[in-house]
Amino acid sequence: MNQLFSRRSKQALALLFGLCFLGLSACATIYRDHGYVPTDEELNELVVGVDSRDTVSDVVGLPSTAGILDSSGYYYVKSRVRHLGGLRPKEIEREVLAISFSEAGIVQNIERFSLQDGKAIQLSRRVTESSVSDNSFLRQLVSSIGRFAPGGL
Repeated sequence: MNQLFSRRSKQALALLFGLCFLGLSACATIYRDHGYVPTDEELNELVVGVDSRDTVSDVVGLPSTAGILDSSGYYYVKSRVRHLGGLRPKEIEREVLAISFSEAGIVQNIERFSLQDGKAIQLSRRVTESSVSDNSFLRQLVSSIGRFAPGGL
């Protein structure tokens, strides 16, 4: 009987340790990298005022994002996101490389921005407000008490 109790307690202890290990491993931090930004060595090959859009895409590759207009620039974006257990993912690093071009398509400027350079932009909702209030049927029925006139029937 003593051996049976000893064996079961060992199994229960092993199961408890296994569950603790699984629980702790679920809280491990996971990092995910997104995007691409050219290295300084690649950027040193570009000459401001000389290179064109085609040479930029040949030397450093196509951008993550490009401007809408032809004269706007190339934008290379790289970010690192931390996932910790059940918490909301948090962006801990961001790097943006902006290459702007002149009207002729020649490199005009190369700028590098980080997460600390960014600003939170408040988006405005452009929704037309209506004069209709949110009245349910029951609220309309109760509010009509006292305003009922027999001549209205």
